[in-house]
Amino acid sequence: MEHLPFFPERASSIAAEVDDLYFSWLGLSGLVLAAVAVVIVVFAVKYRAGSQADRGIPDRAAHERATHWIEIAWMAIPLAIFLAMYVWAAAVYLKHATVPADALPIYVVGKQWMWHVRHPGGRREIDELHVPVGRPVELVMTSQDVIHSFSLPAFRVKQDVLPGRYTTLWFEATRAGEYRLFCTQYCGTAHSRMIGRVVAMEPAAFARWLSGGNQAGTMAARGAARFRQLGCGGCHGPNAAVHAPRLEGLFGKPVPLRGGGTVIADEGYIRDAILLPGKDVRAGYEPTMPTFRGQIGEEDLLDIVEYLKSIGSNAPEEMR
Repeated sequence: MEHLPFFPERASSIAAEVDDLYFSWLGLSGLVLAAVAVVIVVFAVKYRAGSQADRGIPDRAAHERATHWIEIAWMAIPLAIFLAMYVWAAAVYLKHATVPADALPIYVVGKQWMWHVRHPGGRREIDELHVPVGRPVELVMTSQDVIHSFSLPAFRVKQDVLPGRYTTLWFEATRAGEYRLFCTQYCGTAHSRMIGRVVAMEPAAFARWLSGGNQAGTMAARGAARFRQLGCGGCHGPNAAVHAPRLEGLFGKPVPLRGGGTVIADEGYIRDAILLPGKDVRAGYEPTMPTFRGQIGEEDLLDIVEYLKSIGSNAPEEMR
């Protein structure tokens, strides 16, 4: 039987901060529990039935003044401590939730019962994830069927993977090695077998791995081919007769909407524009785009997302 350590090793840049916060909460909660338990036991013994303890109040006014200070201290001190812990926890959460601008994007599709990983350069993996050490990695994840949960205990990160939307997770591996990957959301009969591994590699070794293997073209190239196959260029191309928005340079920019408001053109916006074209209609355009729901799979959607990321205002004609 493989050895399972009581506590996973720390292998990411945020792991130590998460552990410090966890053990501080554990210690603080244990301290409060111990204090309350001691008071309960002392009072239960001292004032038990038949004891000779003095239950009188010789000076009621002095007793009330002392009681008021005890009540104030009992409320103010725990409040200050727990507010400080809240601020600390919020800072750790915000650091974990804010994806660095230079993060390496990797796409993950959860399926019953496997993790399908795709790198923009074309490499694909099943139940494995190769990442470089010392560089932030952003996982853009979705589910093809039910709710899954992508968990890396050694990195102290976990994120639910949901059907019909994209969720993101980032981490930075700090040491080379192999680490366990789990689905921690019950997802059906073979849930316990939905496991894998993360291989953290030195940057040079990762670059060699990334360039090897059987590759079927980059995700952007595959997305461009699927874009043309679906006839999208007939409306969104430079010579289209249909009045439709141009897509060059769209990704990451604010999009004004009909009826007011704006939305950022991220992965979720592009996905909705393809499957739910009437949801966020761009200002100045009519909701005439047909839906491609049922005609395109999650992996094709990710290819098109990567393609739209790749095209700027000066994209070559063959990529449009």
